[in-house]
Amino acid sequence: MRWSGQKLQAEQVGALPGLARLNNLVRSVQTPEFAGITFHEILAKSALNHVPGQSALPFGYTINPYRGCSHACTYCFARPTHQYLDLDAGKDFDSEIIVKVNVAEVLRKELAKPTWGRHPVALGTNTDPYQRVEGRYRLMPGIIAALADSNTPLSILTKGTLLRRDLDLLVEASAHVPVDLAMSIAIYDDDLQQSVEPGTPSTKARLATVTAVRERGLDCGVFLMPILPFLTDTRAHLDEALRQAKAAGATSVLYSGLNLKPAVKDWYLQWLAREHPELVGRYQELYARGQYAPKEYRTWLAARIKPLIRAHGLERGVVDPATGGLRSSALPASPERMPPPAPRPTPTFVPAARPLIAAELPPERAPTLF
Repeated sequence: MRWSGQKLQAEQVGALPGLARLNNLVRSVQTPEFAGITFHEILAKSALNHVPGQSALPFGYTINPYRGCSHACTYCFARPTHQYLDLDAGKDFDSEIIVKVNVAEVLRKELAKPTWGRHPVALGTNTDPYQRVEGRYRLMPGIIAALADSNTPLSILTKGTLLRRDLDLLVEASAHVPVDLAMSIAIYDDDLQQSVEPGTPSTKARLATVTAVRERGLDCGVFLMPILPFLTDTRAHLDEALRQAKAAGATSVLYSGLNLKPAVKDWYLQWLAREHPELVGRYQELYARGQYAPKEYRTWLAARIKPLIRAHGLERGVVDPATGGLRSSALPASPERMPPPAPRPTPTFVPAARPLIAAELPPERAPTLF
């Protein structure tokens, strides 16, 4: 029992219709610590998501331990995924969070299959694996340990400073598999950041997390995404953002302009109308032809930011086109140079050099004498 006494009966008035159809819903939980948010605990049937066909590479794999995100970023591109459960892409995405409580156990079974090719796996490409409730459910240590134990490279993109809790485990994992980390830090104006990303840690706290990662000897990129037209695309804002990223120890910076899928656009423009009504018309014009800003704007933005990246001595990072996350260092420069998968480790006694990984693995993986 995770949060005793907090179960919501499925037949209660106002039960969510999409969730009521789930045959793997364990219970729904509310707690004063997370006022206004309901967590729906489910038993996942799979953990690995195959992302096909969007790059020269034949694969891309992600894991999403949560669905929905209390970070409540108004621009989040993942909002439409909630509509599959008859939930809306606005408030429900922020306050009705799906929790895959058995994700690590399911993942271990999938990774143990002979057909698993140990392709790099990305976390944080949809909803944030280190959103605040991860402090309660603690799903990530089991995921990290399972990937490292199976010799599977991993990457993590997050806005969550809770990443620091798992740094010892990630350092240990990095001795056995490639581990790539990045913090998403897009806004360097405190008032604007708290308005458009109300559930996230502050920019200062996230930059301190970059520093903490670097102090442990791991690389850490910064995702300067999305850059908000007419709000964070000024030369002054971009210059200050890159200065702070460099000072924090970032080893690379990745950037892109704002993309607005239809359901995301509606929610974002509601926020814009409240906070910056003078910009609504300019946004409607800029995004009149679809979810992407026009090529002319993107060309202008690149011309503005690229010299600043060079001036601050930062390396420009590379996005994995298959997953949208940080490109794994396990991947070659081109698919033609793809190395064969590393040998599958023999399931024998876990050596003392891997105590944290071993501690996160289930008892049934322990050695036997017979």
